[in-house]
Amino acid sequence: MRLTLREISYRSASEFLDDTALRNEINQILLHPDTDLSSLSRVQFNHILMNRFKESGWQSYPSLFHEPVNPFAKIELIKEDIGLEIGFRHASHIGHNLLKFQLSAAHNSDTIKVGIFVVTTTNFQKQMKMQFNQNWSGSMNYEKVERYLRNFKRTFVMPICLIGIDVA
Repeated sequence: MRLTLREISYRSASEFLDDTALRNEINQILLHPDTDLSSLSRVQFNHILMNRFKESGWQSYPSLFHEPVNPFAKIELIKEDIGLEIGFRHASHIGHNLLKFQLSAAHNSDTIKVGIFVVTTTNFQKQMKMQFNQNWSGSMNYEKVERYLRNFKRTFVMPICLIGIDVA
């Protein structure tokens, strides 16, 4: 098995990303060949990706607003004018994570021009359970987030690129 990616773009997020060198960097981090699939619990995979992004110069949990805010309203990672969230938590947090991008657009629109939301696919989660007995049940997945974005895409003003980590 190897990692693959799926992607959907809202409000021209992909077109914006195609003009940046960060697109290749993000893909390389997400598809890193040294990723040991057998050890990928939700917590472990999140930790691995966060470390890889930070090693590539992404700022972790930066403050987006001039006043103190709830730490749960902060974007996880920022580099240049791209904000990135890793969504491996429970599916009930989908709206919360997506609203972080909306808050960024409403409070400080010149900081982030596009949001990237990284989740795993249902196929990835199923394969992790079948092949390695890793339990990903209940976590966000690409298909659920895509439905959410499709239904609320007019609500979000921030361009958002949804990336699904899959296996083949």
